[in-house]
Amino acid sequence: MRVLSRAAVGTAVRRGFRAVRAYVRSAPGTYGWLALLLVTTVLLHQMSPEFETGFLRRRSTNIHELSTHPVRVLISSALWIDGSSWLPYAVLYSLFHAPAERWLGTLRWLAVAVAAHVLATLVSEGALLWAIRHGLAPESSVNTLDIGVSYALAGVVAVLTYHIAPPWRYGYLVGVLVVYGIPLAAGRTFTDVGHFTSVLIGLACYPLTRHRGPVWNPADAYRRGLRSVRRRRSADGAAGPGPGPG
Repeated sequence: MRVLSRAAVGTAVRRGFRAVRAYVRSAPGTYGWLALLLVTTVLLHQMSPEFETGFLRRRSTNIHELSTHPVRVLISSALWIDGSSWLPYAVLYSLFHAPAERWLGTLRWLAVAVAAHVLATLVSEGALLWAIRHGLAPESSVNTLDIGVSYALAGVVAVLTYHIAPPWRYGYLVGVLVVYGIPLAAGRTFTDVGHFTSVLIGLACYPLTRHRGPVWNPADAYRRGLRSVRRRRSADGAAGPGPGPG
């Protein structure tokens, strides 16, 4: 059994660190936003539950705040997470936002995220206002807590459809529609409306994706990975076994 030396382990760690740093630097908007969310999440954990509720409600895109401070709450609502953990967002941002930003460029990626966040918020809150006026939701719903980054995420998840080569693209699209469509069909809450609207907005951003380089083909990626593994094994075999003990 081959034992890695301390130097080899150190080299592997340094290579991994450089790879992570390069990946983060390739998507500055994604990881800058994620860093802000980390700061605001830490701040939320320092607040009492009573103070936190009122604090977030003033930054919420509910009907009351949208009617009085629309620009402020549309911006501020995207800087806070309505939840206890930041780590799941770090994973989701790395899986969806970062690839989209690297593919589209920061400005186009941001345009998709902002469009999904703003337009889906207006549509979902408009649907809630309609429900209130028709007696389908209580009047108190004008102050519903509505913050977070999920609308922007749903829009970016949807626009990545165009980054995948056919026929894989169609399976991905079906998956996206199922993930966001089932809650809408089952619950029909205003947030379900907002998420599905975000998906439609992301799909409508197709003009921003044109001429943005080659699409991603999972089969090609698998073949490249297989060739890389074979080359590494060949190199290890040519180097021969390491020195034995003593």
